[in-house]
Amino acid sequence: MTSSPNPPSAAWELLVPAASAPARARGRALQEALRDAVRAGRLAPGTRLPSSRDLAGDLGVSRGLITEAYEQLTAEGYLRTGRGAGTWVGAAVRAAAPGVRDLAPRPSAGVRADFVAGSPDLSLFPRAAWAAAQRGVLAELPHQDLGYPDPRGLPRLRTALAELLARRRGVVADPERIIVCSGVTQAVTLLGIVLHARGQDGIGVESPGSPQYEELFATAGPRAVRLPMDDEGLVMEPLRGSGVRAVVTTPSHHFPSGIAYSAARRAHLLDWAREVDGLVVEDDYDGDFRYDRAPVGALQGLDPEHVAYTGSVSKSLAPGLRLGWLVVPDGLTEEIVARKRYMDLGNPALDQAVLARFVERGDYDRQLRRCQRAYKERRDALAAALEAHLPGTEVSGIAAGLHAIATLPARYGPQEALLRKLAACGVAVRPLRHYGGDAAGDAIPLVLGYAHLTPARITEGIRLLARAAQELDHARVHSTRR
Repeated sequence: MTSSPNPPSAAWELLVPAASAPARARGRALQEALRDAVRAGRLAPGTRLPSSRDLAGDLGVSRGLITEAYEQLTAEGYLRTGRGAGTWVGAAVRAAAPGVRDLAPRPSAGVRADFVAGSPDLSLFPRAAWAAAQRGVLAELPHQDLGYPDPRGLPRLRTALAELLARRRGVVADPERIIVCSGVTQAVTLLGIVLHARGQDGIGVESPGSPQYEELFATAGPRAVRLPMDDEGLVMEPLRGSGVRAVVTTPSHHFPSGIAYSAARRAHLLDWAREVDGLVVEDDYDGDFRYDRAPVGALQGLDPEHVAYTGSVSKSLAPGLRLGWLVVPDGLTEEIVARKRYMDLGNPALDQAVLARFVERGDYDRQLRRCQRAYKERRDALAAALEAHLPGTEVSGIAAGLHAIATLPARYGPQEALLRKLAACGVAVRPLRHYGGDAAGDAIPLVLGYAHLTPARITEGIRLLARAAQELDHARVHSTRR
């Protein structure tokens, strides 16, 4: 290395796995690894980096990849450059301050492979395009739009969302019936409050399904009523017998099984809603990410008066933006708006205006295409790694979304022993039972999130998982022979 002062060699060793990533993903992997080293403080502020030529030679990659990585991180503020003075870690970059509690969910220390589902790749956030949209908004936003916002949301954003949802998801979206929310959680909370005020003590939720609803509805009033699924969707007889008149569903891509509701089951669900004058709440949490065929259209488009539709930018842009939407039947609109008004006086007007501009100018469509390409590549890397390192594993739910279910053969069990072994080896993963699902026989279904991992990290993580499973299998066989 020809840098002064010399950066810690460990920091460059961390780039080696990224340099070994598949050719198409190598540049992005190098950027992510370098960004992580700066964030974590392994490259301290003021550290001078090697020249692009020297670092490319040390890592065995093209100089263009290093130049591109330096330029990208300089644009993001992680690095700084000076004419003839080289490239340095930005002085303003700091690791998290000691003693400050961070309550956001993160993998615990010691995790070497994090397969917990639910997170997108935050490095894909389009910083340059978003910053350009912010500058445009600040230059053109009328002064009056900086006052207390309409609790339904900025009219400009609701109009842009109506066009977007109709075009991409087949939603019947009148801007007057769209409420801008702080994500799907707030949308479902608002519905829970209003339905409970109307006398509904229980709301149905899918089982298996997201484990959040018991606590979410505990704050809103009604209780969560778990209802069973089969391979076509919600099972209708338990739904009819439950007495509920509202149910939260993920019909385009069920979490966590990955199925899309069959056409017949979608029709039966809407028939039920009409019979009981009820409501289907459609959580379209990743409806745009379908890899092998066109996305399934939203259920809401078939009956807008009996389906409330909700989604967000948490998977397509970033969950930290806290921007989502709720499209409600006409008869619920005023009550939802009233609750929203007194809950938070509306979402931040500047953020709404930026998202509106981002959608209007086509940047959001470009971001979806970018994410689609990246996540399909990672889906394929996961499937290939499982086939190579865990033969006999059944993989399902991979046609869409940001996770898959890998069902390991029973010989790698029992499940409890395998989960303990994986935790000890630094592999963070959740079994299907965490979400209320059951295994067939002694098979071991694991829910593997992959969107937040590079292909190289996915492959290495599956190697770790396979090694732990195989060690457990070998120990069991050895014990049996004794």
